Amino acid sequence: MAVILPNSDEDAVTHDPLLPWLLLIKKALDEWSSANHDGARDLDKLLSDCINTFKHHSRYKNDIRFLKIWLLYLEGNKDFEKVFREMEEIEICIGHSLLYQWYALFLEAKGKWEDAHLVYQIGISRKAEPLDKLKEAQSLFIDRMSERLNASSLQEVDGSEPVQLAESDICPWSSSTVKELLNKINPRMTKFDGYHQINKVYSGKVALSSLTKTSRNKMIEIGGKKYQIKGCAGQGGFGTVFKAYVNSNPDEVVAIKIQKPAFPWEFYMYRLLDHRISDKERSSFGYAHRIHLYDDYSILVCDYLSQGTLQDAINSYVVTGKSMEEVLTIYYTIEMLCILESLHDVGIIHGDFKPDNLLIRYSRDELTEHGFRDRSGPWQDQGLCLVDWGRGIDLRLFPENAEFKGECRTSGFRCIEMQEKKPWKFQVDTYGLCVIVHMMLHNSYMEVQKKELPDGGFIYLPKTSFKRYWNVELWKSLFTKLLNSSPGNHKEVLQSLRKTFQDYMCSNPQLLKKLKELLAKQRASLCGA
Repeated sequence: MAVILPNSDEDAVTHDPLLPWLLLIKKALDEWSSANHDGARDLDKLLSDCINTFKHHSRYKNDIRFLKIWLLYLEGNKDFEKVFREMEEIEICIGHSLLYQWYALFLEAKGKWEDAHLVYQIGISRKAEPLDKLKEAQSLFIDRMSERLNASSLQEVDGSEPVQLAESDICPWSSSTVKELLNKINPRMTKFDGYHQINKVYSGKVALSSLTKTSRNKMIEIGGKKYQIKGCAGQGGFGTVFKAYVNSNPDEVVAIKIQKPAFPWEFYMYRLLDHRISDKERSSFGYAHRIHLYDDYSILVCDYLSQGTLQDAINSYVVTGKSMEEVLTIYYTIEMLCILESLHDVGIIHGDFKPDNLLIRYSRDELTEHGFRDRSGPWQDQGLCLVDWGRGIDLRLFPENAEFKGECRTSGFRCIEMQEKKPWKFQVDTYGLCVIVHMMLHNSYMEVQKKELPDGGFIYLPKTSFKRYWNVELWKSLFTKLLNSSPGNHKEVLQSLRKTFQDYMCSNPQLLKKLKELLAKQRASLCGA
């Protein structure tokens, strides 16, 4: 896909020489994601050339966009420590907490936990702003390290006493809780279709530890099939997802998630979705084909969707300094409300609801004005698909009125209850929805303020105000209700909001016409179709 700057942006290019580079880098990233090897080679050179062109320009020293370019370059560089040292010497965003948060997460994913901890300490000692966000991120990092250490010890100790689940104050993600729940569901899970337990370490010709974000065309053998690695589709602190061809067949593409230590919980969540979600809605939640559990690794084989994530769609606007069009934002808000309404209604919480985990789906057929409200016809294939179920919660495994404690992994998505050390339930997902909507509207994470009411009470609202030309009442209602709802009226709130947004879209045929045009434009831009 060629990136062409519109004429109206000529002044922007003149005043911001970095902008054309950002668009070229976005193009190269799109090609890299589609396993275009020329595009992958071009990306490294493009990043290097961009850095050399602007690294001594004072105007870009504290530009977050330039910081992202450096970090992209760092990720693909074998001597990443040297790259980071150069960033410090040139003082690229050294006063911004994101430098330390992103680099620490990169080191954590590589298993360099002590180095990651040191990076957090360096950023805090320099009082990088916003300092409270950096301290929050460090605290969550320490919690994750503690969980890892506990998980490792639990694997080594036989016959450890299971934790008795109390009526309240349950952390659903603690190693002890997960271990207890897995013991409880294991007899049922071993009978699930696609469950394969191998009581030995993985012994394939290609060591799984040798697979990196830049691995391509390596062949790994799992369960009698050969998977040709075609690139990295995502990486976190606990696992890496690879795009792969089954038996080198480009027509049979899957996503392979490799985790160490072995972690069968996500497979359980996928099978739970198979049983509880209706056939009509099932495509909104991702599919898992099988899991292979070794003593040292688990390998989860899932469907692969190549159209990108909602985060990619948001980023495509960020690089041009614009925000997503309101009509498109409304559409994705309806999609997310539908997803959470269906999910929570059958007793499941996702627990990690963020734009990286929402894959975009496009209809095979041309969209029409009909079928939008009930998501039928071509609209059934169009929308979002929620994946990454490692933090999923099956409410039916807990006491009926149970509420939870514990922190989510991503600091920007910690619900108000987490921030205030109060019990939470569905809020972990609905707060994530609010953050995503805020990102689409404002190109920034959401900050919340506590406002007093005339009757002496208070409500929570986003700090950033809405633009006058938006449908302000629609957005105000969404944030007010979701940021201040309780588990008791949760279902009614989601249903009411979803219907309100749908009524607005269906009230004017021009809105649906514009939506179809924007979706076609987005598809051409993100997928090169």
